[in-house]
Amino acid sequence: MYPVPLHFDLRKVVFCLQKIALLEGKRLGDVNIVFCNNPYIYRLNVEYLKHFYPTDVITFDYSSYPVVAGDIFIGVDVVRANAQRFSVTFQAELLRVIFHGLLHLCGYKDKTKAQRLQMRRKEDYYLKLFTDYAD
Repeated sequence: MYPVPLHFDLRKVVFCLQKIALLEGKRLGDVNIVFCNNPYIYRLNVEYLKHFYPTDVITFDYSSYPVVAGDIFIGVDVVRANAQRFSVTFQAELLRVIFHGLLHLCGYKDKTKAQRLQMRRKEDYYLKLFTDYAD
């Protein structure tokens, strides 16, 4: 597992997560963010989702309405690669996947094309809303 990435203010992230939860009609409970390397996130992906590749985020939901709670595992190596691939900063991509994880805890899915589009629109909306936190 990784330490918290450099230049990443967790207090600001918690503020964003609290606001997003409220805007989604929920309340932020215990949400753990775990930063992982490729081998660790790969093992989680195989064990729990039967996907045989590393990924950027895996969320385990323990929510009980209206409180959102769970574990958000972040594949830091994949996030870093995706930031380069999409020509965005590491911070912005990291914030995107954290928001993505929280949106799962709020009940959003991403199995179908329509669900993925809805999820992406929510991510973009919240990234724009909290643009100062992505730098």
